[in-house]
Amino acid sequence: MIKFRFTFLLQIMLIVATLSLFACQQETPPEPVSTPIPGRCAATNVDDVKKIPIGVMVPLSQPGSVAGGQAMEVAFNIALEDINASGGILGKPVHIIIGDTRGTPEVGTDVAEHLIADECVVALVGEFHSAVGLTIMEVAHKYHTPVIFAETYSDDITASGYPEVFRIAPASTFTAQMDAKWLAEVGDYNVDGNITAVIVAENTDYGTGQIEKVKKWFPEFGITPEVIMVDLPINDFSAVIADIQKLATIPDAVFVKVTGETSYILERQIIKASVAPNNQTILVANQVALDHETYWSEVPDGNFVVVPRIGPWASTATVIGFQFAEKYREINDRWPEPYAFESYDSLMLMANAINRAGTLEPDAIIKALEESDVELASGRYTFPYRSDNPAGGFVPEFMWHQWQDVPLLFLQYTAPNQNSSEMEVIWPSMYRTVNMPIVRPN
Repeated sequence: MIKFRFTFLLQIMLIVATLSLFACQQETPPEPVSTPIPGRCAATNVDDVKKIPIGVMVPLSQPGSVAGGQAMEVAFNIALEDINASGGILGKPVHIIIGDTRGTPEVGTDVAEHLIADECVVALVGEFHSAVGLTIMEVAHKYHTPVIFAETYSDDITASGYPEVFRIAPASTFTAQMDAKWLAEVGDYNVDGNITAVIVAENTDYGTGQIEKVKKWFPEFGITPEVIMVDLPINDFSAVIADIQKLATIPDAVFVKVTGETSYILERQIIKASVAPNNQTILVANQVALDHETYWSEVPDGNFVVVPRIGPWASTATVIGFQFAEKYREINDRWPEPYAFESYDSLMLMANAINRAGTLEPDAIIKALEESDVELASGRYTFPYRSDNPAGGFVPEFMWHQWQDVPLLFLQYTAPNQNSSEMEVIWPSMYRTVNMPIVRPN
């Protein structure tokens, strides 16, 4: 009798265990949720917030670039208005919380910590200074908070390989290679099988920094550089011009790496001496030449001069870019600086990614950012080097989460007294409006 009861009880237990196991197998597994990060207070469920908070980091006081920070702040507020006018993020209005980094790494760290741990932002955008960006990225990584850097160039930022870190500004290597890549592509104007260039640089931190880039990258692209340094202040460049004229080979280009009003004096004297621009030598002016009213006043014979530009120009901006530029001009009465474009797009891109993610979960936002394929003010944003296609090997580490198609342009005046907004884009090919630099007739 006892044996029968034991056997019966054992059978009942086996049946119950089998049914329980079956029930477990049929139960739908829970959705994966990001592991909570100590100190990070951002909501992950959109239903838990009335507004979507995003942290904005800019230098608004010294020793930072106050003018740059103010321009970025204007752009962020325009983006905020556009996002909320289009329905916000996931049906909720967006709220930006602006932190003044003052252009210093220590303050930048504190600002990022405050935005994430106290203001409970779901993401970060902005910053002007690379040194500050290098500390902010550590905070973003610590709290697993997505960040899009707007104007920080240091290669080390994206070379970190942090999943949270994205950049839409050019990497330092992009800008350092810019002159050499352009000249190598437009060709040999003397058709002698060699490309040569003269670089006239001021003997300042700016000038010596430019020369370091020239010495590193020009030979890499098959260009022979001839460097001429000048001490400021100087108004008479006859000795510089004589040195250029004495060269054994006529240079294919003369680059002016002298700043401010002095650059106009140098360009005017180079043109008067018939050194450039002509059908053998291109003259590449300083970026201040984009101020066409001052340029034509100071360099009246400056037609056919080439000018570099970082950031969208009137002939390259998208429809969204023109709409943004018009709103920006109503406030600042000028074409937006590159960091203004970058600020606008960084907030727009983050909003777009969160909408596509459908959640405030950081992992989902990061995945959506990696899969971005959207046209905004500066161009079409994609990030080809990401978790399913990481940088490394033949691809430099800084390419990780780096926008590849940053507008690094060479423009050219092609008519006397031309408005700079009407200049032709001669490089790169994806933005080009004419095939080659137009040369001055003999």
